[in-house]
Amino acid sequence: MINKMMLGLMMPSFKVIARVRAQSYWRQCQRVYRFQPIYRTNGKLLGIELLTKVFHPAEPQKFVCPEHYFVTIAIGKRIQIVQEQLDLLQQSQKLFVDHSLLASINVDGQVLEALQVDGPLKQQINNMSYVRFELVESAEHALSTPLSKIEQADRLWLDDFGQGIANFSSFTTWHYEYIKIARDLFILLRQSEEGCRLFYTLVTLMNRYSKGVIIEGVETEQEWSMVCNSDALAAQGYYLSRPQTFDLLDQMPIHFKG
Repeated sequence: MINKMMLGLMMPSFKVIARVRAQSYWRQCQRVYRFQPIYRTNGKLLGIELLTKVFHPAEPQKFVCPEHYFVTIAIGKRIQIVQEQLDLLQQSQKLFVDHSLLASINVDGQVLEALQVDGPLKQQINNMSYVRFELVESAEHALSTPLSKIEQADRLWLDDFGQGIANFSSFTTWHYEYIKIARDLFILLRQSEEGCRLFYTLVTLMNRYSKGVIIEGVETEQEWSMVCNSDALAAQGYYLSRPQTFDLLDQMPIHFKG
């Protein structure tokens, strides 16, 4: 009985220790940046998505979940990461401008709102007309500021539509520049003829609420063919290109030859 009582008293302490260790682990993590090209269905390059790879110094060859990393770190650190990403993209500004390419950065609702009050960052973003921001559908509900009041709202892309529970209001209440359909939803719909028909209908519908639809996670020639036969604007995925290091950015093919 005493042992059970002692164990019950100690459980909160164990949880605190575990939480502190987890926070320490994520604070020690480091990051590197990659990019993945996004190609239009006609084969022409639309732009790139900037990807953050996270690793712990104890295992530098093993990448860990970036979502867990971003949930753990403070808002100040997340803003710092956006700053690093903007600086990195700015080094290749001529490439983006000369070829009319876009570059997307993933942000959450807190970061998007913080960008509204950071004067130097706002000015830098205004000077980088090719930069776009990807926002997952759940992030909009966490905003305390309506999207109509967000200065960079015309640069927003809806990311990962269909990752989890798809909510049609996420793209009907605000006209995002582009809407990205998550691979999970794409693969689910491909599994049946009815699903395929629904996919084509969904893409056509989304075009009414945006400038175009981008399909994520295209990994095979058959998947690419299906995307090209739809009204989708573009796609990205391993079939088109795996994520690359930024020293290879100027070698990125301007046209995809499948």
